[in-house]
Amino acid sequence: MRHRHRRGHDEIPRAGRSIEDQQSLEEDLETLWTLRERGRNKVRDLYDEIGETEGSRALLALMENRWIRVERDTFSFEPEGESRASEIIRRHRLAERLLHDVLDMRGEQIEKDACEFEHILSPDVTESICTFLGHPPTCPHGRPIPPGACCQRFAKEVTPLVRPLSDLGVGEQAIITFITPRYRSRLHQLSSLGVIPGTTIRLRQKHPSYVIQVGESTIAMDKELTLNIFVRSKA
Repeated sequence: MRHRHRRGHDEIPRAGRSIEDQQSLEEDLETLWTLRERGRNKVRDLYDEIGETEGSRALLALMENRWIRVERDTFSFEPEGESRASEIIRRHRLAERLLHDVLDMRGEQIEKDACEFEHILSPDVTESICTFLGHPPTCPHGRPIPPGACCQRFAKEVTPLVRPLSDLGVGEQAIITFITPRYRSRLHQLSSLGVIPGTTIRLRQKHPSYVIQVGESTIAMDKELTLNIFVRSKA
């Protein structure tokens, strides 16, 4: 559930708009983006999501800013609106990843706090978070995170603080930061073995299989799984 700021009846953002108005515009763009991800790009879809009165105000404000257009009851993004919406979604979902994987937060509190973060993260801080997390492709709910400039430089220039477990050297210690959602079926098993975010591990061997040490226990796993367990080096 999103935490929307509700405008008063006469509040339509214009030049010199307040911070609250700016945040409302960003939330409106975010709502349209998530609707489009679900294949819902009709005006009626927006009305069903946030109500007809609020939806009408949102569309009017966004069209006045030339961020969206509406044709035959279908909304679409103008180039600037597409860019702004992508940035907002990126900030929100990176914040969710940070709160979930590094701070070990769960439930509705993640969504609430991510909604606050998305309005205050600067471009530089956003890129730093993305690099720290190892340029994650999805949020904790499995939704895609729009890539940024740092992601495009990643393969050639950036050495992330967070990297796949498979990149560790034998004997190296690291702390697990997150495990990608594609292995949900194995998360419970890994959790029962202590392989969870925040856990310190040591890589004991790579061949013929990967073996890690967690506390006093040793655990064998295939390389495919190690590519999707992300760690940061222990200082």
